[in-house]
Amino acid sequence: MDFNKQSVSGSEQFIFAQCSDKKEEIKMTKITLICGAGMSTSLLVTKMQAAAAKLGSEVTIRATAESKFKEFENDTDVLLLGPQVSFMLKKFKEAYEPKGIAVAVINSIDYGMMNGEKVLKTALDLAK
Repeated sequence: MDFNKQSVSGSEQFIFAQCSDKKEEIKMTKITLICGAGMSTSLLVTKMQAAAAKLGSEVTIRATAESKFKEFENDTDVLLLGPQVSFMLKKFKEAYEPKGIAVAVINSIDYGMMNGEKVLKTALDLAK
């Protein structure tokens, strides 16, 4: 299987996997994690990136403060809230799900254990 990265208009990136004469287009999943200040989610982002590399998943993952998410809303497919800001779930769902952004709260056990693989799987399942 040959993989070729190709830039497409705007900021979206696609990976083309070529098998024989067939081309399969795979969209890169853009995941944003938010918490109160964007600091506690940074370690989880690192763990998720390591899990994505291990699995061969094409993702972009970032962490930011809740107050700065508007900067990334047009470049996010999945928005995951840290458990400490779970009270904002309804607000974010109402604001961003109509725009096509999947919104969920990170499982508190996975968050506490910094289980990047499980949180990545959750995000990828939401992106489907």
